[in-house]
Amino acid sequence: MTRPRPLVPRDDPADSVRVVGEFGVIARVVARAGTARVADVGPGDDAAVLRAPDGRVVATTDVLVEGRHFRRDWSSAEDVGHKAAAANLADVAAMGGVTTALLVGLACPPGTPTSWLEGLATGLAEECAPLGAAVVGGDTVAAAPGSDAIVVSITALGDLAGRAPVLRSGARPGDVLALTGRLGWSACGLAVLRRGFTSPVAAVTAHRRPTPPYAAGPAAADAGATAMCDVSDGLLADAGHLAEESGVLIEIDRSALQRATLEPPGPLQQVAAALGGDPMAWVLTGGEDHALIATFPPGAELPEGWTAIGSVREAPEGWGVRVDGDPADAVVAAVGAEGAGHVHFR
Repeated sequence: MTRPRPLVPRDDPADSVRVVGEFGVIARVVARAGTARVADVGPGDDAAVLRAPDGRVVATTDVLVEGRHFRRDWSSAEDVGHKAAAANLADVAAMGGVTTALLVGLACPPGTPTSWLEGLATGLAEECAPLGAAVVGGDTVAAAPGSDAIVVSITALGDLAGRAPVLRSGARPGDVLALTGRLGWSACGLAVLRRGFTSPVAAVTAHRRPTPPYAAGPAAADAGATAMCDVSDGLLADAGHLAEESGVLIEIDRSALQRATLEPPGPLQQVAAALGGDPMAWVLTGGEDHALIATFPPGAELPEGWTAIGSVREAPEGWGVRVDGDPADAVVAAVGAEGAGHVHFR
């Protein structure tokens, strides 16, 4: 493992938000925003005007706070842009939709280099471009006096293209639980960074720039998925959200999950061995990979890229999540995790 370079002190460069001003910052950010296919009016007016071919709009918001969701000594501005966009694009995909546009709210200290904000805009644009989406508007404000933290708020808008939205509440006993995307990689990368290292590069990169399977959401909706959820807080936690909303018991097959996430062996096993931990702790409880889980009717053909990892059962004693018959709390203790997933304000 290699150690990162020391954090460079934050000076107030000549080319900062304080010097350039709000509209100078906006001009530089807009220059890197890209173009949204559905935009009739983009950035520059009081509001954007977007076409909504489906007649309905999927909407979701995420907030990233420096020191909580990212660190500037661990991630570049471009990394933060990719990560901020991915969190929202994955939520739209989990509804069976495709993102069409983003709105960005930004609070930053006056001494923030404009080059950092340009990098943020570049990362947002690069993550959105393959979907034909782009930043179409937003707002910038100065951070609270005495605060040097940057806050990025993203609102994503999406299109269902005639599909019914796939909710968390549609899972039924007998359904198959399936997964697409990676699990545990972001948590593994975070563990590496917390110990002052920057390798394995693949794990660290997964934390800095998650790679959600955006196309898999609409594909699942087309294939008849009965319920779906973005895995942002951890598999056990988010499967719990799906189980609660549907009033069912979700049974995860550990062997199937392990085959889907830890074979062939890779960085997760390498780092876990170095730290004396169990890689399944990251798979079961690590967040921010933005994989998708969904339930499908029994006998349904799973779309490409989806793998069955469990089943849905009746819940006579109340909703819940089990792994090979063991309740989530017992599984968390067995793998040495701190909890079933991320919990805000804990």
